[in-house]
Amino acid sequence: MRKRLPLGPAMLDPVGPELTDDDRRRLQHPASGGAILFARNYVNPAQLCALTSEIRSLRAPELIVCVDHEGGRVQRFREGFTAIPSMRRLGVQWDRDRDAARKAARAVGVVIASELGAHGVDFSFAPVLDLDYGSSSVIGERALHFDPLAVGALASELIRGLAECGVQAVGKHFPGHGFAALDSHVALPRDERSVAEIVNKDLPPYRAAIAAGLGGVMPAHVIYPQADAEPAGYSTYWLQRVLRESLGFRGLIFSDDLSMEGAGTAGGIAERAAAALGAGCDMVLLCGDPEGQDRLLESLGRTALASPAGLEPMRRKGQRDYRKSVAYREALATLALLE
Repeated sequence: MRKRLPLGPAMLDPVGPELTDDDRRRLQHPASGGAILFARNYVNPAQLCALTSEIRSLRAPELIVCVDHEGGRVQRFREGFTAIPSMRRLGVQWDRDRDAARKAARAVGVVIASELGAHGVDFSFAPVLDLDYGSSSVIGERALHFDPLAVGALASELIRGLAECGVQAVGKHFPGHGFAALDSHVALPRDERSVAEIVNKDLPPYRAAIAAGLGGVMPAHVIYPQADAEPAGYSTYWLQRVLRESLGFRGLIFSDDLSMEGAGTAGGIAERAAAALGAGCDMVLLCGDPEGQDRLLESLGRTALASPAGLEPMRRKGQRDYRKSVAYREALATLALLE
C-alpha cells in the first residue's frame, strides 16, 4: 500500500538501475519530492519502465521523475532511444533555413516527450537557453545559437513540441551560463558584465520561452557581481525581482545540483539547500552524494513543498503512448533530414 505523504522540496537520484533499500528510504522521506535519473540508472527500456514504476509506487501523491535529456552529449538514455542531435545542430540549420530549423526544433520536442513519457519519465531539464558566446567550457554545443532571437525562437518550438506530447520544459541556466568561462561543476564561475548587458542579451530567450509555456527554470551556479554577490541560485535579486516580478514567470524553480562546486558559497549541504529555498527555489537537487542526501533530508525534516499545486503541471499528461502517433513518426522523419 502506498504511503500517503505530501511531497517535499528535495529531488534525489537513485544509486543504480534498481532501487536499493536506502534509495527507498530516502525517496519515502517526507522532504523528498522527486527522483532524477542518470546514465547509471539506465540499462534498457524495460528496466527503465520497471524503475520508474517502482518509484511511483512508493507514495501518494507520486514522486516526480525527471532526467537531463537535452540531446548531443547530454542524453542519459541511449539504447532504445532516438539519438537527439546537439542543440547547436538546430542553430546551424537556423542559419541555413529558419523555417526548417523551427520544424526540426519542434520535432526534437515531440521525440523527447514521446520517448520519455512512454517510459514513465515526467520531464527533461531542457532546453538550454544559454547563448553560445564561444567562451564557456561546459555549455558549448549545448547552446542553440549566439543570437538571442534564434535561441528564443528555436527553444519556443521545442517547448511546443514537448507540450504537444504531454511534457513540460525546464529552461536553464538562468540568467545565462554561456558567457562565464568556468564550469560550475568544478569551479565557481563569475560573469563580470553589467546587469544591463545581461538583461538585454541573455534574458530575451526566457521571455520567448515563458510566452511559449515554459514550465520550469533552473538558475545557474554563477555569480554576476554587478547584480549580487551570491550565485543566481541563491539570489533573491535574480529569482524574485527579475524572474518572478520582471519576467512574470509563474512556474517551478529548480536549483541546479547542490553537490556542484559552484554551489559551495553557502557552506555545507544543509546551508546550500536553505540558501536556495530561501532565495526562491521551489525544489533543490542533490545528485551523486547518498551521504549528503541523508544530511539534506535530515536538515529539511518534514518540510513540504511551499506550493504543492505548482508541481502538478510538471507531471506528464495522460497515459497515451505518443510513439504510436503520426506526429511522432513525422518528427522522426524530420530529424533524419537534419543537416
